[in-house]
Amino acid sequence: MKDRRKRPPLFLVFRCTLSFLIILVFLFTFSTLRLLFTEKYHPNLLSSWMTSPSEVISSDSLTATSGISVAETVTFPDQVLILLKYPPSTPLLTKDEINCVYYSPNTSLKSRSSPLSIDHQIVRCNLPPRGMIPSVGLKARGDLIPGPTHDWKSLAYEALIDRDNTTVVFVKGLNLRSGKLSNSSKFECVYGSDLTNRQLVLRSEVISIAQEIVRCKTPLSILNFTQKGKINYYFKVSVKIKGRGILGSIARPGFWAEPDPLVLKKHMVCVCTMLRNQARFLPEWVMYHGRIGVERWFIYDNNSDDNVEEVIEVLNDQGFKITRHVWPWIKTQEAGFAHCALRARDFCKWVAFIDVDEFMHLPYGDGLGSVINNQSSRSDVAELRVSCHNFGPSGLKQVPLEGVTVGYTCRLGLPERHKSIVQPDKLNPTLINVVHHFHLKDGFKHVNVDRNLMVINHYKFQVWEVFKEKFYRRVATYVSDWQQEENVGSKDRAPGLGTRAVEPDDWSSRFCEINDTGLRDWVVKTFSDPLTGSLPWQQK
Repeated sequence: MKDRRKRPPLFLVFRCTLSFLIILVFLFTFSTLRLLFTEKYHPNLLSSWMTSPSEVISSDSLTATSGISVAETVTFPDQVLILLKYPPSTPLLTKDEINCVYYSPNTSLKSRSSPLSIDHQIVRCNLPPRGMIPSVGLKARGDLIPGPTHDWKSLAYEALIDRDNTTVVFVKGLNLRSGKLSNSSKFECVYGSDLTNRQLVLRSEVISIAQEIVRCKTPLSILNFTQKGKINYYFKVSVKIKGRGILGSIARPGFWAEPDPLVLKKHMVCVCTMLRNQARFLPEWVMYHGRIGVERWFIYDNNSDDNVEEVIEVLNDQGFKITRHVWPWIKTQEAGFAHCALRARDFCKWVAFIDVDEFMHLPYGDGLGSVINNQSSRSDVAELRVSCHNFGPSGLKQVPLEGVTVGYTCRLGLPERHKSIVQPDKLNPTLINVVHHFHLKDGFKHVNVDRNLMVINHYKFQVWEVFKEKFYRRVATYVSDWQQEENVGSKDRAPGLGTRAVEPDDWSSRFCEINDTGLRDWVVKTFSDPLTGSLPWQQK
């Protein structure tokens, strides 16, 4: 009887303890799942050289649906981007399989148009008629329900977690001073699956903020849920302006930048560029720079609708290392270059930031690596600034079949700007850059390269057909259309042209003060076929 009286208390203690542990586990699991899965997966916009778009989509089987759907929509001044969500193992759609659909919210009316382009998950459509909502129609499967819409003027559009575990967020709408560090105490970073629900939002400190780039202290829980080399599909990140509100967001943080320890630099010199509809000029630009010493190219594609993907594929088959990054954001060249600097940092010792119409010319014929080494012999040199000569149409009225380096030989007398070649791991953490120049870490400086050693031939004012296309929606200026009455005095506009989109009668003879055939002569000597005299990129 004595033993019987002792057993019930022990048994009750065990049951109570077990019940308490089960409740704790349930509460933790429920709160975690609530945070993780409150919002369904929306695909990241940007394809990466680390992971193909199909791999990005199919990596998350937890949010698979029975069909393709619209994740989110971003409205621009002249078009909309519709971001699609794919179920696992679904082949990517082509332009012929879809159309843009516009719904009237109060009636059954619909209108349709062909898409401007489709690039993996991103469909570009014309702006909808007034009062209508854009979506996508699948020609073989029916129309898709429209997704939530964001205004491009106020949006966190990209994010990555840096090697120091801070989050770098790229944003529109803060309207900060160009080239200046701003007061970070006026802002805070927010993370969550639903940024409109205060109970699910994690707040963190802003470490630095400048231009369109915000560096945040990443919460430990975000780091724990984010795998190396992957995007975190469960959380968005945005920026809160204290006293005003949170910017809309489609930005999902991920470890795009390589973590410590640093990997061995694979390349001496790389190039970052941003382009739009420059596919026909790409072979000459890549082949030329490959010959003088560039080893890798990072191309940020700013809404091209030509055959740039096919051209890059052909060049890669020929042995050139080129990676294309979809970058649909307009007027974000500085942000794109900062993003590229982070990507290139662990693979390239030096990175040049130039455009596809710019060619680094070495008048003495030295290799690019040798010139860079000689100019940076001091350990505190982290940036080389190279002068630019602006070339004009050189009397031509049609695109030269032999290429720009051979066709255009007349330029302005005085150099205009500088372009930079930098060591990306020596850049200031703010990533501030203006007109291709970055702010450097304390203790490092830049050097101006003598034009006799290296100069950039900038084929800026080409035949009217090329000039008009390039400047219609210039990525380097702060207007969406060069005909707008904004920044009329900018150096990115043609002198004397103003905002008129009409070819002047004397266009072909403009911007011609000095006949400069130095690069032309070297290119013809180096690249010409000895039998036919043709150049490898020459258009037939």
